[in-house]
Amino acid sequence: MNLKPIFENTDRPIQILGPCSAETEEQVLATAQQLKDANAKVDLFRAGIWKPRTRPNSFEGVGPEGLQWLKKVREQYGYKITTEVANTQHTFEALKAQVDVLWLGARTTVNPFSVQEVADALKGVDVPVLVKNPINPDLKLWMGAIERLYNVGITRIGAIHRGFSKFGKSVYRNTPQWQIALELKRNFPDIEIITDSSHICGNRTNLYEISQFALDLNIDGIMLETHPNPDEAWSDAAQQVTPKFLQENILSKLIVRKETETDPLFLHNIEDLRSQIDLIDKEVIQLFADRMNLAEKIGEYKKQNNIAIYQQGRWSDILEKAMEMAQPKGLSEEFINRILKAVHQESIDHQEKVMQGKQENA
Repeated sequence: MNLKPIFENTDRPIQILGPCSAETEEQVLATAQQLKDANAKVDLFRAGIWKPRTRPNSFEGVGPEGLQWLKKVREQYGYKITTEVANTQHTFEALKAQVDVLWLGARTTVNPFSVQEVADALKGVDVPVLVKNPINPDLKLWMGAIERLYNVGITRIGAIHRGFSKFGKSVYRNTPQWQIALELKRNFPDIEIITDSSHICGNRTNLYEISQFALDLNIDGIMLETHPNPDEAWSDAAQQVTPKFLQENILSKLIVRKETETDPLFLHNIEDLRSQIDLIDKEVIQLFADRMNLAEKIGEYKKQNNIAIYQQGRWSDILEKAMEMAQPKGLSEEFINRILKAVHQESIDHQEKVMQGKQENA
């Protein structure tokens, strides 16, 4: 795939700013005016016109009327405009209003039929499209949505990383799972990725930290929601801030990292450290292999004595001991959980092969 940039000749970070929803013409224009007054760099002014809501009877957007308010923003302030589309009708209405950039939301990306419907509506049209990650952590669905757009001739495609739904309590509304966004970049090296800090956080508290971390990972830009009166917003009030607060407490404090460095001393030092990491990785892989060999031997004893593979008491004991050892070493509980669960599953898989007589040396 030969993807072209959506934002040509734009300094990093790319900034997509605006309210979650277009509520009234006054509110939309006031947001734009306050962004201008705050001297915020606005590469794209965003506002939801159609809002897919989880529960019925919620505010689901003002519809096509709001597109005229976005056009006024472009005419009066010179900001390029963007909004979400989810079906053929939305797409045609947005194109008719000459919206500069379209985006597909997470609930659309998760459904290949919906993505194809929008893609078909865009066939033969040269308009940039941003694709939000699907609600669930499925990289192939995200890639598939991008490929469907590319297959109808859209080449200016970007991605929006807005985090992923997770059952249970979390400090985030949607957990970032940065590795998925980075893996998307590995598969599509030319794609521009924007982190939607507002939807990851779901609150105002962590907006700066998430935005800065995105830039630390060399993400191309950020999307942040702003509203003249955040507490009175008709949707997602908790994650919106005023334009003045946004500029003074978030945007102006962001540090853009360089992708690389040519200084010989830096290169020497970092290569030395990377070599040490490579050696440790080699040792870790060997230790994993040794552990699986032991798991297979345990599997043989269980098979001979007709014992079930999964042992709840043993698994709980492993987790408890690992947490005790990891905490003083600065390793997070979440990290240890993820690693040990993966190792435990691999051990179960190896023992299952032994039980079923599929082991090569059995």
